[in-house]
Amino acid sequence: MASTPLPDHMQPTYVDEILKPLESRISELLDEFCPANQGTERLNDVKKLVVNYTVLQILTQTFDPNLCVTPRPKDLAQAEAWVEHYCRDSFIYPGDEPPKNSGFAGDGKEFYSTLITHILADIVPALNSQALSSRYYGFVTGGVHPVAQAADNVVTALDQNVQVHMPSTHSISTVVEHHALSMLRSLLDLDGFHGKTFTTGATASNIMGLACGREAVISARLPEYAKKSGGVGELGLLAACMAAGVKEVQVLTSKGHSSLYKAASVVGLGRAAVKDLGFADAPWVLDLKAVERELQREDVANIIVVSAGEVNTGQFGTTGETMKELRQLADRYKAWIHIDGAFGIFARALPKTERFAKLFERTAGLELADSIAADGHKLLNVPYDNGIFFCSSPEVMSHVFQNPNAAYLAPVASTSSSGTTTDIQSPLHVGLENSRRFRALPVYALLVHLGRGNMGEMLARMVDLARRIAAFIRGSDKYDLLPDETADIDCTHVIVLFKAKNPDLNEVLVEKINETRRMYEVGGLMLKKIWRL
Repeated sequence: MASTPLPDHMQPTYVDEILKPLESRISELLDEFCPANQGTERLNDVKKLVVNYTVLQILTQTFDPNLCVTPRPKDLAQAEAWVEHYCRDSFIYPGDEPPKNSGFAGDGKEFYSTLITHILADIVPALNSQALSSRYYGFVTGGVHPVAQAADNVVTALDQNVQVHMPSTHSISTVVEHHALSMLRSLLDLDGFHGKTFTTGATASNIMGLACGREAVISARLPEYAKKSGGVGELGLLAACMAAGVKEVQVLTSKGHSSLYKAASVVGLGRAAVKDLGFADAPWVLDLKAVERELQREDVANIIVVSAGEVNTGQFGTTGETMKELRQLADRYKAWIHIDGAFGIFARALPKTERFAKLFERTAGLELADSIAADGHKLLNVPYDNGIFFCSSPEVMSHVFQNPNAAYLAPVASTSSSGTTTDIQSPLHVGLENSRRFRALPVYALLVHLGRGNMGEMLARMVDLARRIAAFIRGSDKYDLLPDETADIDCTHVIVLFKAKNPDLNEVLVEKINETRRMYEVGGLMLKKIWRL
């Protein structure tokens, strides 16, 4: 069979016409980018490589089919750009000197000095330095404790990948993670949660919560023969729902965070699956009667998500009593309870004094849930990014997140100094990521340094500051405290919601505050234009 002839624009004469004027340019570029320690033989090899790469690009580009054999100016310009790219990249090898021309003046040590100056002079001033300011109130952002920062510097320097539990032959990082999570679990009085891992943040933890909930509520409805084949993690969402007779999976919540809708989309339930069941006059509070009506629907599985606390108001969706009722409903209708406790869950770690009694009442019973999401980079004051996920069922976690068919990823049991065996699951089998930063070390360092008592006092100072701000706003004749002007100040956790009494000022209030450069805040929106600290 005769081969199809190349079009004119791919004929050798066309390629030659492009390369001829570039020969001297290639030599100039190689001389410019070539480190001093490269010999003539190496230089010639690179020249051939550059020519071959350029020819390959020419032959694989789609030029005008009617093009004559003479290259157009834009073809020559494109080829020269390829040549420059390949000449530069050919000498970027580990151990080589920096390229002589890299967009900054100077080379060698001067090059790096110039780069650092550029970062410090041009980029750093345009960052908000949120961790360095006590007056940055945007996005429920925490600071960074010096001990956590020091530990994070070690994390960056050593770049430990925490994925497989192999303490005797590889790294004790998984053991450190296990102890950091165990200390956190104890701090928050969540001893029944044996499934645990660090994530990138509460958004990832919410995704994990819905994924585990999806696995549990559908698997609970599968017939015995289908259970042997696995749940959603093995069969897939559609096949598992068909086998279980489930036509819909709902997410029932009250003023859920936006990340909850994202999580519902990611795990295949859809944003429309999220149903807001709060009261009209207190939309952050979960209406249990409305929840029960949804739980009673035929052929519908349900995940209940409790807001602890709601991101605009800081208020909590349940109390200890309503959590008991919710647990009974979930057990009766085979539902899963997930807590979005990004910042609110840490109210459980406050000192056990009367001044925090109302917060204890609102966070009581959260231990009755099936899974919990929390942020470390908020109230815990460890560096970004750091999230936490707790689950009452390690088995459900592994069903969803396991890595099958890879012998080198198999979990290994660790033995403690006392001779007892502690089952530590490899993190890559119980979480979203396989490759993971050593997020546990700053948390471990902070908890060991502060202990339960000092951690409680640090959290108490945050609450006390928020309450003083709330009291100031309530006593002002220029601002209204929200959502309830008459609410007890002792109900305030760490978020203060307010608005200006003057509607014209209220329209620009956040801009006016931020223009002072003395503090920074963001708006919070529920029923009207209001502002949040």
